[in-house]
Amino acid sequence: MSLKTYFRKKREFNKICKDIKEIKIQGARNIAKKALYAYSLFPTKKSRKKLLSLRPTEPMLENVLNNIETHSYQEILKHFDSAQEKINKFVFKIIKNKDILFTHCHSTNVVNALIYAKNNKKNFEVYNTETRPLLQGRKTAKELKNAKIKVTMFVDSASGVALSDEQGTKKADRVFLGADALLKNGVINKIGSEVIAQIAKNQNIPVYIVADSWKYSPKNIKLEQRDMDEIWNKSPKKINIKNPTFEFVPKKYIKAVISELGVLKYNQFLRKVK
Repeated sequence: MSLKTYFRKKREFNKICKDIKEIKIQGARNIAKKALYAYSLFPTKKSRKKLLSLRPTEPMLENVLNNIETHSYQEILKHFDSAQEKINKFVFKIIKNKDILFTHCHSTNVVNALIYAKNNKKNFEVYNTETRPLLQGRKTAKELKNAKIKVTMFVDSASGVALSDEQGTKKADRVFLGADALLKNGVINKIGSEVIAQIAKNQNIPVYIVADSWKYSPKNIKLEQRDMDEIWNKSPKKINIKNPTFEFVPKKYIKAVISELGVLKYNQFLRKVK
């Protein structure tokens, strides 16, 4: 490798790391794909350790980097596409015409499945949350709007209104949440997800987790806390600010996991993924 090529690759590697850390690259699948590419630039133990340190609540990233030892780069990329195609078809069967669907934050698996359903003539609309402080919900809303799906976005604190027939809204029929991690007793997803699942349970609205099975981890995962400046930049002194990024959603709130393995009750999913 020439010196010029080395420095070009190094700059590219560092930029990907920075973009993952600062959430300019969003979503477990997109993070894993970019990290895989970054690792291909410098396939060393040091690179792997650096990439794994960027977002500790992303087991898909770890699973992808583990799989590179036994699968080719192209085989791993093919998995993402084939898993999404299967998820699309499973979600399509669950959506009923005239459904009100609710989602939170931004999930590539969820958004792609909804666009597939729309392109295959399912008639539905979507309620979603803006997802503060980084407003990932706007990305979801834009992608759905561009696919000609009717979408209504709510402030995060209006989740209860969005899920019920209050203040001019219709009651949601189904909740589709993504997941950053699938664990033994439930999932980790964007902060706010547990509250949404609790409200949905009280309203008898089924909650589906839509996620690639490569997000499964048998280990305990530490929940990420991010910089308080994302909440309030230059806040007054002596105000304590917490910025939790994720929270745990117990499996008791989840009707089924929709992955490339099928539409499965949580314990069925665990048996199959193991």
